[in-house]
Amino acid sequence: MAKKAKAKAKAKPAKKAAKKKSARKPNAAFMKPLTPSATLAAVVGDKAIPRTEVVKKLWGYIKKHNLQDKKNRRMINADDKLKPVFGGKSQVSMFDMAKLISKQLK
Repeated sequence: MAKKAKAKAKAKPAKKAAKKKSARKPNAAFMKPLTPSATLAAVVGDKAIPRTEVVKKLWGYIKKHNLQDKKNRRMINADDKLKPVFGGKSQVSMFDMAKLISKQLK
């Protein structure tokens, strides 16, 4: 029984050496600068920036102004600047936020 355990232990490192992870390439579509609408520009600025940066800045704004719901952290409460971005809704799920942001970018 001890010989089988040693044989398995020797085989595992060989398998790991055979598998090499290739470096992931960033998707160019995410890095394409997009122009925010006037309502979104009030929150993230009016310069053309990639979608990923828009989301980062939006989350920074949400955290800074403490807009996450206290009980359900997945919900974002809209203030006066975010309400037009969220289509007039006073509360939006963080998962729906990406869909609503894409309507505000060109």
